[in-house]
Amino acid sequence: MFVVEARVETEHASKYIAQLCKHFRHKVPAEYDEISGEVDFQPGRCELKAEAGALFMRCETDDEENVGRLKFILEDHLKRFAWREKPEITWKGAQGH
Repeated sequence: MFVVEARVETEHASKYIAQLCKHFRHKVPAEYDEISGEVDFQPGRCELKAEAGALFMRCETDDEENVGRLKFILEDHLKRFAWREKPEITWKGAQGH
């Protein structure tokens, strides 16, 4: 199992969780509430959580090649939805467990 995580500074984490999950669920299973969301992409699963002043993202996959795909999907969409904030996204992890 390969896991990557990122914490993005923002005061609008709940808003972005809703936007991301609503967008993704047109093509893949996605559920959310005010403080968390889950998206089941074909390459792997991602969890989103609103924390104090930040959005926490955690993705896991069985295939190391899919780590980059998951990171790209979330980064690309978050940057579009949060274009005013220009979020900095730094991922940690990716070692197999």
